[in-house]
Amino acid sequence: MGPFLALPYTSIDLWSESTKENIYSTTTVTSSPIYLTMHHSPLFTLLIVSSLLLSCSPNQSTPSPPIAPAIENPSNRVLLSSEVQWEALNPARGDKSPKAGTLWGDRKGTVATGFLAKFVDGFSSPPHIHNVTYRAMVLKGLVHNDDPEAEKMWMPPGSFWTQPAGEVHVTAAQGEENIAYVEIDRGPYLVKPTEEAFDNGERPVNVDVRNIVWLDASKTTLINAPQAAISFLWKNGNTSGYLVKLSPGFKGIIHSTGEQFHGVLITGEVSYRLPKEQADSMLDPGSYFTSTGPAVHTLQNAGTEESLIYLRTNGQVQIGSEAASSSK
Repeated sequence: MGPFLALPYTSIDLWSESTKENIYSTTTVTSSPIYLTMHHSPLFTLLIVSSLLLSCSPNQSTPSPPIAPAIENPSNRVLLSSEVQWEALNPARGDKSPKAGTLWGDRKGTVATGFLAKFVDGFSSPPHIHNVTYRAMVLKGLVHNDDPEAEKMWMPPGSFWTQPAGEVHVTAAQGEENIAYVEIDRGPYLVKPTEEAFDNGERPVNVDVRNIVWLDASKTTLINAPQAAISFLWKNGNTSGYLVKLSPGFKGIIHSTGEQFHGVLITGEVSYRLPKEQADSMLDPGSYFTSTGPAVHTLQNAGTEESLIYLRTNGQVQIGSEAASSSK
């Protein structure tokens, strides 16, 4: 089956935060990213969502080049995929359990958490539920996540899905290596039998990477680089999730202001330079970078393929080119 977007809702509220202050200067941004608030309903097609996003995106003038502020005590940290510690995701299943590697938080505790899940080729779970809602992205291989009776719809790397708490579903994977990034807003993350199923009012969403709507510098002030684009995945209170695309040749920064900032490389490869260090760290899918408070993340895509980076933050972000970031 081709590209798909599963949206079981009847109405979509579009809203924007007006008069948001530019995070690099005192210039006021009169229009900002458009988010989707979804309510229960029959299926909406990707065409409708794409049209709404594109038609409602303001025609903004190009923002002045961002000037990255000097950070006196940088909080940047990097965790390479090779440094991730793996354990059983569901110990009750023994050797049949997928593996889990925590990037941030504690999935066994009560806090928000982001972790990697690794599946063997041909993995297929029995029908089950979770006690908490999660959102996820495919990093490697193909993943299917849906009702037990649903036809297989394999999501390739870069695809995004959500799984509501209490809803019965199965997860399957195929490929030589199958890895997903999974995120919860509170823990613990538990696997429970279908007898404990409940309806929490949410509905699942599956978005194939080929159906993601991208906004470049001509459509959002969060982008100030010709080789970058952004997609707005979700918003919950003051915390948001974004997917950033860096094309080959990108060399610049991600400036963040949030007390919470988490970045996960989804596809491709980028180099990441920690502040005050001369050597770069090469990030591959599953590698992670983070900061607390205002921070500058210096990245370069020197490869031949685009790279996708998932961002979660409770502050603002802006992506700038190397020339812009070095302006004084």
